Amino acid sequence: MARKNQKAPWEEEEEIIWVSKTEMKEDMNALQALGEELVGLKASSLDKFPISDDLRHAIDNAQRFKNEAKRRQLQYIGKLMRQIDPAPIQAELDKLRNKHSQATAELHKLEQTRDRIVVDVDPAIEEVMAEYPNADRQRLRQLARQAQKEKGSNKPPKASREIFQILKELKEEAAEKKLEQNDL
Repeated sequence: MARKNQKAPWEEEEEIIWVSKTEMKEDMNALQALGEELVGLKASSLDKFPISDDLRHAIDNAQRFKNEAKRRQLQYIGKLMRQIDPAPIQAELDKLRNKHSQATAELHKLEQTRDRIVVDVDPAIEEVMAEYPNADRQRLRQLARQAQKEKGSNKPPKASREIFQILKELKEEAAEKKLEQNDL
């Protein structure tokens, strides 16, 4: 005889998760916003994303459309996004954003180095020479003095810009050498 409070193995309870209409709309809007960000990217960047051919075609069309047609296409992209897992796409988008913010931080660091070169010439140039041994010390000193004169006479900062370009080129050369060494 079976007990009343025991259930047969085929009578498993399923947990029902209730999702409100508002939550569903918020999820749909988030996916559509993710699709809009994809539409804003260049084709070369989109190639890195793990998206289906249908979604890629829809994104390409949305990039061509204007006004109402674009709005409808974005809704269609949101619909396609609901059928796939958005996590890999979001991860790749975060990676892309991080590269942009890292590049911005690097440029700010170069600007600070340039400003130090203009203010305290010799110690700052020594720091640059330690980091980039192939830098032209004489040219940096000459540009630093010129930048100080320009600053004193309220002229456009032509020499400061040139120092920045030199630092940027040195940074790029160092990055290329590092890549070459990693490839070996």
